[in-house]
Amino acid sequence: MTEHAVVLVSGGMDSATAAAEAASRDYDLHFLHTSYGQETAGKEYECARDLADHYDARFFHAETDHLARIGGSSLVGDGTVEDADSAGGGENDDTTEDGDAVPSTYVPFRNANLLSMAVSYAEANDCSAVFIGAHTGDFQGYPDCRPAFFDAFQTVVDEGTAQETTISIEAPFASGSKTAIVERGLELDVPFEKTWSCYRSEEPACGTCDACVYRLRAFEEAAATDPIEYAE
Repeated sequence: MTEHAVVLVSGGMDSATAAAEAASRDYDLHFLHTSYGQETAGKEYECARDLADHYDARFFHAETDHLARIGGSSLVGDGTVEDADSAGGGENDDTTEDGDAVPSTYVPFRNANLLSMAVSYAEANDCSAVFIGAHTGDFQGYPDCRPAFFDAFQTVVDEGTAQETTISIEAPFASGSKTAIVERGLELDVPFEKTWSCYRSEEPACGTCDACVYRLRAFEEAAATDPIEYAE
């Protein structure tokens, strides 16, 4: 019997590769995409829909505008996304318990919010896994991207769903790097041209925000060419 998996798909390269990973394990895919007030929400939605078509996945869109209203991140509200060389690590930044700087682009507890929605969808639609493309390779400061967070969330899922429910939280790249994600994506023929990472612009990508810089660096280190257009 075919098993079903929910994939949290932002429209970015990490979640696209997570979707490809889930497909490679023979799951029938359900994409969950959300907008939370980010500047490039329209482009991300477009990419997520294109990816759903590519993978023949069911598509569910949810609004989480409460994250924008709560604030606390340069990605939402009136925040300003800085260039990669100055984003995070400043004297006014918070730090995790391990002493790593929390980037200004961190949306407080976002992954817990998204995973909660995904688990609700999974339980309601008989899906046995939830995939998320988060990783810590570039930014150690994102507290909700670490393997320990996903392990803890698995316990929450086990304790908080019906007794007959079994849902596995799958974060296949949690301990890896963005370069490793590009390499795995190339192996799985991920259509990276249908993905978007820029925090600032909906086309062309700015090329200077941290998301753009880390993406470009990952493709360079993987000896591959990023197929999307950049302003710089």
